[in-house]
Amino acid sequence: MRQREHEIDYKPEEIAARLPRKQAIWKESWRMFRSNTPAFISMFVLIFILGLIYIGQFIWPMEYAVRQVMQDRLQPPNAQYWFGTDGLGRNVFIRVVHGGRLSLMLGLIPTVIAMGFGLFFGAAAAFYGKWVDNAIMRAVDTIQCIPFMLMMMMIVAVLGPGLNNAIIALAITNVPGFIRSVRALIMDIVERDYIEAAKACGTPNVVTMYKHVLKNAIGPLVLIFVSSVSGMIMAGAMLSFLGLGAQPPYPEWGFMVAGAREFLLRAPHLLFIPAMAIVLTALSLNLVGDGLRDVLDPRLRR
Repeated sequence: MRQREHEIDYKPEEIAARLPRKQAIWKESWRMFRSNTPAFISMFVLIFILGLIYIGQFIWPMEYAVRQVMQDRLQPPNAQYWFGTDGLGRNVFIRVVHGGRLSLMLGLIPTVIAMGFGLFFGAAAAFYGKWVDNAIMRAVDTIQCIPFMLMMMMIVAVLGPGLNNAIIALAITNVPGFIRSVRALIMDIVERDYIEAAKACGTPNVVTMYKHVLKNAIGPLVLIFVSSVSGMIMAGAMLSFLGLGAQPPYPEWGFMVAGAREFLLRAPHLLFIPAMAIVLTALSLNLVGDGLRDVLDPRLRR
């Protein structure tokens, strides 16, 4: 039988060459991320900030950040003090470097804890439904009746101010939000045909959840995680600004902003520099998260 005109007879080696390969997928992902200019630039900004924080703590140990040189107090930025000095003569640049490490701890650790609980309970509520969903969501509704900031302050008031207690407060108050986000995401996935087919074939629920549900939720989960880290950094800075987070003499960006209020007119750089560090880090994380979401979403591949 003659082959139809619109059909093409590919040779086996040509068919093999056309099959998707892992290397080609990585190249395509990198091309998509690089084409997103804000995310691409933000990636380098974030790498610079993280590299400076990591390397800086070895070059300038913590004792340099808390050392007081009273004769050099309130110095403007100069060759010796790149970001100037504060009201106690401490090097602001070194304090910003070490404060970044504490701020990142307030962003990353609570996010990991809250997302772990959110994945477990949110996925269980969406996948099993019925009474499991009702029980979990009613508990979430009850917790979310309390305003976010009020709950954080209540937890820290009970536990006492400090970095570790601020991390616990941030994690607890963000678990309900993660549960809701994960539940909505998983509910959209479990209604698709391939999940019904997996259930019809007798695939165990644990295997279906891991192999078909969670793997297809990676893209949105990455965006939720990265965006939440930036939000946690802002919330942690707010707690420190109120005196409930990191305690002196250890620097933290929010605590540095709070300490700069009394010198706003005489030394505005004390307020501007740590505030810009917070904004720049949070903005870079959000833009990188948007870029990763586009890369990991197969529907956006061209």
